[in-house]
Amino acid sequence: MRTDDRLDRAAERPAHRALGRMSRTRVWLFGATLAVYVAIVVGVLTTSKLVTLDWQVMLWRPYKQWPQIHAFLDYFVVLGQRGPTAVMVLAWLGWRAWRHRTLHPLLVLGTSLLLLNITVGAVKYGLGRLGPHYATSVGSAEMFAGGDIFPSGHTANAVVTWGVLAYLATTPRARRWGSIASALLALGVGATTVYLGTHWVSDVLLGWAAGLLILLALPWFEPAMASAEAFLTGVWARRRRPRSLARQAVPAGALALTEDEAASAARHPLAAGSATAAASPAATATAPGANSPHAPGRPPTGRHERTPTTPAGSRRPPVERPRPAPPLVHQQAARGRGVVG
Repeated sequence: MRTDDRLDRAAERPAHRALGRMSRTRVWLFGATLAVYVAIVVGVLTTSKLVTLDWQVMLWRPYKQWPQIHAFLDYFVVLGQRGPTAVMVLAWLGWRAWRHRTLHPLLVLGTSLLLLNITVGAVKYGLGRLGPHYATSVGSAEMFAGGDIFPSGHTANAVVTWGVLAYLATTPRARRWGSIASALLALGVGATTVYLGTHWVSDVLLGWAAGLLILLALPWFEPAMASAEAFLTGVWARRRRPRSLARQAVPAGALALTEDEAASAARHPLAAGSATAAASPAATATAPGANSPHAPGRPPTGRHERTPTTPAGSRRPPVERPRPAPPLVHQQAARGRGVVG
């Protein structure tokens, strides 16, 4: 069976998949995570002890304490970059979408990445915090200085991208193990950015909270994703509809010309008009004498006497058939005398 036919049938079937529900536990977790998010931002803005911790870890230089793992962590931190992780997860979810004939996995990934770019990007550029390598004053929060590292984008992206796989798991066991694996990856990516000195500790804490907020809020966007999926599958089904269904609406007497016939009609309008009139059963039925096998007043012709007609004219040169000569007068007289004698 062709893939297009399967997608068309999937579009015709009603979707029985239950939409994600915002449970009470999830609402409480969302509220608690939001409170932690606000507390971190306020703690950095007021230059609290959280900023002091940031400077203590930064001046300790973790990358100098364990230089033997520096090369490995340079590659490990790629698991938090948006481009590579999005490609890897998109490949897996694309296969799942094709396998189960649904766009839901792709829509969940797209929605989560869109929310991540909007929320994290707005806070980053709005607060404008400088990173540890660009800090100018020891002990300051380095806020509103044109930076873009608060919260940590690597950390938030690791939480969201790998957490989507756990969110889309189909069994409780897969969801449980997926949550554990995504949490470990997110913790590792965040700690790696602190080790490399590219982020403050508070940046990573806020990145974890930002990514978790997006995952917890995904069920609120399930109705919109379901509507988008129904719209896209409907458009696909209309575009892939067989042409034979569209031709059924054409009347039986209206015969469409092919491309070659249309080109010939443009070059030779008179021949095309006669051919179209001869091919139209409606015109034949309404013409006078249509029920008779031949036009009135015209004797039937044999098959060998008919000349094929094309828009360019006859392909057979005209041939004049010789007529029998009348008998001569003296032959007639001789024949008459022979009969008499």
